[in-house]
Amino acid sequence: MAVIKVGADDLRGRDAAVNELKEYFSALSSRKGRDITYNVRTYGCQLNESDSEKICGMLEQFGLKEVDEDASADVIIFNTCAVRENAEDRLFGNLGIVKADKKSDKDKIIAVCGCMTKVPENVEKIKKSFPYVDLVFDPQQLHLFPIYLRDAIGKKKQLVNISSEDYIVDDSLVPIVRKRKFRALVPIMYGCNNFCTYCIVPYARGRERSRGIDEIIEELNRLAEEGYKEVMLLGQNVNSYKGINGERFPDVLKAAAAIKGFNRIRFMSSHPKDISNEVIDIMASYENIETHLHFALQSGSDDVLKRMNRPYTKAEFLKTVHYFRDTVPGGALSTDIIVGFPGETEEDFKQTLEVVKECAFDSAFTFQYSPRPGTKAAVMEDQIPHDVVTERFGRLLELQNDLAFKSNQAKVGKTEEILIEGQSSTAPDILTGRTLSNHLVNFTIPDELKDPSKTSDDYEGMLCDVKFTNARPYSVDGELVRFK
Repeated sequence: MAVIKVGADDLRGRDAAVNELKEYFSALSSRKGRDITYNVRTYGCQLNESDSEKICGMLEQFGLKEVDEDASADVIIFNTCAVRENAEDRLFGNLGIVKADKKSDKDKIIAVCGCMTKVPENVEKIKKSFPYVDLVFDPQQLHLFPIYLRDAIGKKKQLVNISSEDYIVDDSLVPIVRKRKFRALVPIMYGCNNFCTYCIVPYARGRERSRGIDEIIEELNRLAEEGYKEVMLLGQNVNSYKGINGERFPDVLKAAAAIKGFNRIRFMSSHPKDISNEVIDIMASYENIETHLHFALQSGSDDVLKRMNRPYTKAEFLKTVHYFRDTVPGGALSTDIIVGFPGETEEDFKQTLEVVKECAFDSAFTFQYSPRPGTKAAVMEDQIPHDVVTERFGRLLELQNDLAFKSNQAKVGKTEEILIEGQSSTAPDILTGRTLSNHLVNFTIPDELKDPSKTSDDYEGMLCDVKFTNARPYSVDGELVRFK
């Protein structure tokens, strides 16, 4: 399928829709005697978060004001994920909750976008069970949101617009409201060509298509000038980045690290078939590149990996892990693991446990397999009984929790730089942040270093040194030593 490059000239129709929406919401505001508000609810990965920042940018371009999820917003956007079944369940549950609000306020707008909309069964369910949803559109058409929203309002009936095209749009052509002071999300590529048999992403996000490296560097320079300390380079598989003139991911990574102002360069995600020793060498060579590698194992069994269409072996995976451990001292490894994939035997699962032990992952995202409609694995024979999956999952969690705790214990007594992410959810007087190796740290500020004029939000995005005092299963406690 050809990739359609969208430029400024292609967006004139969108610009006209933006102006019409400004007029519509201005008139609605005058009629109601208050600001017109919005709320975007995001499920899933960082790419979805990035998409939501663009949706927020466009909504504010129309003159809307953001409110939190608990408020009764005039425009509610559900940006969905199709990777896990529980994300779909959450969406349909929340759509049921907003039904009463929609019934009492005919001007309220409800839209659904994101990866779930590329699954035909989900779209049909929305049409049948949630006819009060005004707009359904897919992630490839995010740049056309103003046109679809205008049309949905004008038609006064549900508008569903799902495309089969793969677009690539310069992010500078779409307004963005960045949600975090401490990190800017920067997609460098979209889509996926891997077609793992359990995964819906290639169908939802389309084929791989990379942004031009000049566009990426221009955006990064703007972010550095705006004062961002950290950027996250995003892609379904960043290591398969292919620029127009043959540029590769190592070129993007080095270019980002060379920009003055960034203390942290992070990236997600890395596929084992594409990552190279060159990328790991670059990580070790630049002080501002994270020393954390997210490296998705999925299974430690070669037989299961083959059925998953993961084109690497256990031995190849371990070879890269050992190279990373040797090359990036103090670095951290995180991973994804699926338990209970169709046909997984007890011996297959034991091999996964053995690989997890050998890798000593610092953290892991562990999942019980759930069939995704439209994927090959969903119709495979030998689906594993739920009780077997649950029992195996418990054993994996026990092992990984112990490894994570040991990783955190190894930090105790050390002092490292932390990028402050804000107030901890555990207590109002505790701040939270992460090390360069992506360890989560909750810490206090000694009374003599506190600034009574600052709130927790004021500290967000600041750098400081923290001494680690105590380890927990999923985090480290500490005390601030100095601000930087």
